[in-house]
Amino acid sequence: MGCLAIHAAMLRGVEAAHVTVEVALSGGLPNITVVGKPSSSVLESRNRIRCAISQCGLEVPRMGVTLNLAPSDMRKVGTGLDLPMAIAILAATGQIPSAGLDRCLFVGELGLGGMVSAVSGGIAYALLARDLGLTLVGPAEFIRSSLGVSNDGSALVIENISQLKRGVASLDEPGDMTRSLGVAENSAIDYADVVDQESAKRALVIAATGGHGALMTGPPGAGKTMLAKRLPTILPPLEEHEALEAMLVHSVCALPVDDIILGRRPFRAPHHAISLAGLVGGGNPVTPGEASLAHGGVLFLDELPEFSPSVLQSLRQPMEDGEIRLVRADGTYAFPSRFQLLAAANPCPCGHFGDRGHVCRCSPAQIARYQARVGGAIMDRIDVFVDVMRPAASNVIKGARGLSSNQMRGQVMRGREFGSWRRSRLAGDQLSTVEGCNLSDKAQSLLELMAERLSLGGRAISRTARVARTIADLAERELVEADDIAEACAFRSRYALEGDADGSS
Repeated sequence: MGCLAIHAAMLRGVEAAHVTVEVALSGGLPNITVVGKPSSSVLESRNRIRCAISQCGLEVPRMGVTLNLAPSDMRKVGTGLDLPMAIAILAATGQIPSAGLDRCLFVGELGLGGMVSAVSGGIAYALLARDLGLTLVGPAEFIRSSLGVSNDGSALVIENISQLKRGVASLDEPGDMTRSLGVAENSAIDYADVVDQESAKRALVIAATGGHGALMTGPPGAGKTMLAKRLPTILPPLEEHEALEAMLVHSVCALPVDDIILGRRPFRAPHHAISLAGLVGGGNPVTPGEASLAHGGVLFLDELPEFSPSVLQSLRQPMEDGEIRLVRADGTYAFPSRFQLLAAANPCPCGHFGDRGHVCRCSPAQIARYQARVGGAIMDRIDVFVDVMRPAASNVIKGARGLSSNQMRGQVMRGREFGSWRRSRLAGDQLSTVEGCNLSDKAQSLLELMAERLSLGGRAISRTARVARTIADLAERELVEADDIAEACAFRSRYALEGDADGSS
């Protein structure tokens, strides 16, 4: 009696997968059968479709209806298939015009009254529609969330399925509801508010310029969290491709993207009780974790030793590759995860080890166990170790102000610009090598001496050289001098001399 195919999609990780909804009508008892590995959420749509159709003055077919969701080897999840399944039934029964349906990608959840609701992941669906050359059709909120990823004029708004009685041509275009990337205004928080921590600010400028991981250690109340929260204020605005990737991840997780649109880099600070799936992604369906939500920005781990060791070790791959790959029974999921790691920790369980004016009551064994929870593999991937001491009381009371975020951002921008110019003159195979850092003879000799004295392994030597290279970039020098090596080794010496890592992991 009829057979029709409608374009649809579902989220799979951070991407939208194309789904074709095929419908066939047959004799027999009235029934809607869904095949093609539907999940329980998709099967529930049958009742929503029946109610929505009847409430809109349309007729539920009094015959057998078979809906096939192709490809059949992929499990179908989500409520975004409600709208295309309902449209397929109505078009196959001749209740709405079929003209133009084959040029549209329909996404939306149906309410019992026929209203179409938005689903998460608007940017992912818009990218798929653009790649397929289709017009994205969904509710206004959903189209707005796509942020103009679609080509001009390739989106239509539908708020109720009754609007399709006059065909797709009767639907309205979204108008000017998209927003373009802009420049963020000055943040309400500023490094000038952080008192008496100029050495820590210097370390964070170096970390921000070179994208190095950093660990701040100090007693409670020293200002570690204040320093960490202000790191995004000295980072350059997101580039267009970085912003698109960050918005894609946030869109899939149904999180706001307003700050990303303004160019602000994400700042994620998960609690130390976070699970493995919460940090790197997982669950059913598989969704990104905090490490992916921090893509293009900062991942701040406060109270680092309190995190589960297995959870921390899961960051080793994304810190090296900038991507998280999860292998599941239904395939492999890839999430972008290029972030700057910033961590903070107390030196001991009570937090007062080495603190002037406070007595530490922890035993050496307790301190050793506490610091060992992080693990050498993660510590070896952190380049900048900085002690944050308690500020002087007089400076806090007087409200003394140091370097501001604008001043520090200026240093970071100049260092990055010089580094970009320098790297443009290097061959591709030299960018990640110690040779590509362009060390002077004295700097090379000092690095060899410090590597032996600090028992640095190959990875630690390479990372120390890159930190020195960043320091030279800040000074706008092509050649890395011995002073640069000395400062870079000072950032690692505290950790290495304590014997927390051997650099061999």
